[in-house]
Amino acid sequence: MFRKELAYYFSTPIAYIVIGLYLVAVSLMLWVIPGEWNIIDSGYADLRGMFQMSPWLLLLLCPALTMRLFAEEKQSGMWDLLRAKKVQVYRMVLAKYFAAWLLTLLAILPCIIHYVVVYRLAEPVGNVDGGQFAGSLIGLCFISMVFTALGLMTATLSRNQIVCYVLGVVLCFALYWITIQAHYQSISRGVVDVRDVGFLFGISAVALALTAFLARKIGTK
Repeated sequence: MFRKELAYYFSTPIAYIVIGLYLVAVSLMLWVIPGEWNIIDSGYADLRGMFQMSPWLLLLLCPALTMRLFAEEKQSGMWDLLRAKKVQVYRMVLAKYFAAWLLTLLAILPCIIHYVVVYRLAEPVGNVDGGQFAGSLIGLCFISMVFTALGLMTATLSRNQIVCYVLGVVLCFALYWITIQAHYQSISRGVVDVRDVGFLFGISAVALALTAFLARKIGTK
């Protein structure tokens, strides 16, 4: 099921659009659009702008990846077929989750290119805080993990993909603003604290457990 979900993403424009939008948006903000995040304007070999804007981009993109994962199966009757074959719900949920999360990681990891460019542009060459970059990149991976889990959970709440997307964005925004942001900023300073990692893993685990619970209700509606 994981391979099926992943193959679906790359057999449609979804994967290419999401990855492309993220990479283009980050590149424009860092190198083209004037402002505080523009590296050339600031005159500093600093990638903090990328890590400040990325969570806001991901909370828009992750629900876009997950919004169809249950809605289409509800509409087509595929969910009933899978349940008739006695496929375990938690296996279906995890397959969908890891396929969507892997796609977000494929969007994030190419940003290492920006680090290489800044590393070469710095005076002297290499005068960049590598520890902060590594911590921020790890933080983004955790953020995408949480947003994907939350988006998948909201995907079980409606047959309408737009409704699922809006609910996912609102939930990701609310939790990020209220509590997740502080833990992400802590990791971004280059110190990966067990408490921060545990908190983010905890939210993801709870969201996935609720997803499996809500998904079992689909067949009864």
